[in-house]
Amino acid sequence: MRKATKRKKAPAYGRGTGVPDPVDVIVGRRIRARRLLLDMNQQELARKLGVTFQQVQKYESGANRVSASRLWEIAAVLNMPIAYFFPEEGEQNESDLSDRTESIELVRLFYMIADPKIRRQLLDMVRVSAAREGSNR
Repeated sequence: MRKATKRKKAPAYGRGTGVPDPVDVIVGRRIRARRLLLDMNQQELARKLGVTFQQVQKYESGANRVSASRLWEIAAVLNMPIAYFFPEEGEQNESDLSDRTESIELVRLFYMIADPKIRRQLLDMVRVSAAREGSNR
């Protein structure tokens, strides 16, 4: 008599599915966000890692997983702790806000302003503008 075997359900993502694991996507987004915050292009990061810029693109999109040793190198180049690149417990998707180039550029440029008074004025102006936009919706 033959035992009934249960078929494993095919994974929705991961190796062989063509769909990257959500954690790989988050790691890639955070690599990209930090790289842009440092005003570094993919070519420069690739050169520092000894890989092609296409490989950096694949890491950032989540198409290729980043090995532990490579993440160690990336963290060193981007001057961040390794934990920065991983999602918090229970976090599967993160807001598109950190993935938007203009958001990253805004933060980078904001911190280039040396005068704290000007930074405060700019922040106050953005708060007022956001509050008006929020009340118009």
